[in-house]
Amino acid sequence: MSQNQRSILIADEMHPSLFAMLDEAGFSYDYQPKITREGLLDQLATFDGLIIRSKTTVDNEVFSKAPALQFIGRAGAGLDLIDLEEAERRHIRVFHAGTGNRDAVAEHMVGMLLGLLANILKADREVRQGIWDREGNRGYELGSLTVGLIGYGNNGSATARRLSGFGCRVMAYDKYLTDYGDAFAEEATLDQIIAEADVLSLHVPLTDDTRMMVNDEFIGRFAKPFYLVNVARGEITSLSALVRGLENGNVRGACLDVLENEKLAKLTPDQQASFDYLRQSDRVVLTPHIAGWTHESYVRINEVLVRQLIDL
Repeated sequence: MSQNQRSILIADEMHPSLFAMLDEAGFSYDYQPKITREGLLDQLATFDGLIIRSKTTVDNEVFSKAPALQFIGRAGAGLDLIDLEEAERRHIRVFHAGTGNRDAVAEHMVGMLLGLLANILKADREVRQGIWDREGNRGYELGSLTVGLIGYGNNGSATARRLSGFGCRVMAYDKYLTDYGDAFAEEATLDQIIAEADVLSLHVPLTDDTRMMVNDEFIGRFAKPFYLVNVARGEITSLSALVRGLENGNVRGACLDVLENEKLAKLTPDQQASFDYLRQSDRVVLTPHIAGWTHESYVRINEVLVRQLIDL
């Protein structure tokens, strides 16, 4: 099938730069960023391709309504919204734009960590209230710490590259890679990271293996109190376990760009209690899932997607 015969349903809000790229490459498309799930199920049968961002879950019900579907493009890094096993069974190509926002994620991780270590946000709030407390805001230097990365793909490796400039030791563990140590991070086992890291940063997708990976047992294994950074997926970290870690001193502080439930108006009672603790703590930095959400990455993601479409 030639490019100009391929029809693509774009089911999420996208940066306008995408459309000129698709036009130039010869693709036909239907942009419906407000489409409901019911509308998706009704219309998908006529499309060869589907592009989504974060709104659309692609499960067996969706696949059953898409007999002509040949590919799914995810405008972002994570693929947890897509039933990958079913896609493979149906011989549907799935690709994502993991390289499109890796620099944004890496910069955000470093920014959050520096803000926590140097008490920047805490000090800013205090000064605005007329409090001038130098000793109470004495910080720690990133260069004096050992940072452990779990996951050394696009985001993990981009993060290590930036951390290396601070002079800190960077260790990386990735169960799916071999011989991946480089000038920016040394290859390590998970046990080595647990034994030696002062900072743990998560750069893994959400899978059955990683869901609630950071729980009480996991936190309790660390040899020394550590800082936790999660710019990956919220459901990798149990917030209640994190709160207990902060309370008992196993966790020194946390930087969270993602939460196990990001619909703040629909938290369970346990999630609400954990969130209330975290948002009131000076040892926690929170952002609303924006680590990869820069003006530059918004365009770059489209560039990566269209290149893959052309290669397809």
